[in-house]
Amino acid sequence: RSFVTTTKPKSSLNHNLKSVPWALTGDMLNVVTGDDGTINLGKLMSEHPKISKIVFTGSTPTGRRVMQSSAETMKRLTLELGGNDAAIVLPDADPRLIAEGLFWGAFMNNGQTCAAIKRLYVHEAIHDAVCDALVAYAKTVTVGDGMDEGSALGPVQNRMQFDKLSALIEDAKDRGCVLLGGVPGEGLFYPPTIIAGLKNGDALVNEEQFGPALPIISYKNVDEAIAAANDSPNGLGGSIWTANIEQGRKLAARLECGSVWINKHGAIQPNVPFGGHKQSGFGVEFGEEGLAEYTELQAVFS
Repeated sequence: RSFVTTTKPKSSLNHNLKSVPWALTGDMLNVVTGDDGTINLGKLMSEHPKISKIVFTGSTPTGRRVMQSSAETMKRLTLELGGNDAAIVLPDADPRLIAEGLFWGAFMNNGQTCAAIKRLYVHEAIHDAVCDALVAYAKTVTVGDGMDEGSALGPVQNRMQFDKLSALIEDAKDRGCVLLGGVPGEGLFYPPTIIAGLKNGDALVNEEQFGPALPIISYKNVDEAIAAANDSPNGLGGSIWTANIEQGRKLAARLECGSVWINKHGAIQPNVPFGGHKQSGFGVEFGEEGLAEYTELQAVFS
């Protein structure tokens, strides 16, 4: 059952959700939209005593505000928040075979996906070969108008994110080596950008760019790579790329994140729970466990 229903324009809400006919219609799905600059619908909903459950997908800072404003009513929450997913390429991987998967793991939806590869750790033995293979594949991908059937990637979604992405890339250009891209296009278009020579502590590595930019970090041994991947307040997803599947599974257990993929990244399915660790949120979606998030456990004694 839904908790809010209205088909009226936001001006008719009178800036007060008390005017909305809560749960009186029995409708299964209702949509309320509004400009948070005029009326903070999110805050009104998370504070409202008639709403018993909030499921939020978005940034970690906004997730914190949802928690704060829902605390007074002890509202139950499912939060799927920011990610800064790490992918680790082991030295036994074949750069040519994994290049396409790595690219789309990082640049699906032009990098504007919570569970996309945001940091790529590659063993020093194959670092250059992986860089070369990634760049070669990226050059085959067309960025352009989504109405054009030949376009595979589109623009950054809004000016604020475009400016943040641009600033992170400009900082990275001073610290690493731009292998591809790095120059903004027209409007909000930004080409896939690959930068090597960065490390943990650099802004493009530490912060979630949520756009078409991928930092590649060289490592010497697997323990170093696992530690670097876990050195983040986020823990949404991660991946291991290797020719040895069993080795990949063992390393997966050491990653501090809710989902780990072997030789792919970001693939979710409706029968498998999906959620984050650490500041990437709590609770899960999908699977029986995700359905259980919408239920209350009750024990009856007689």
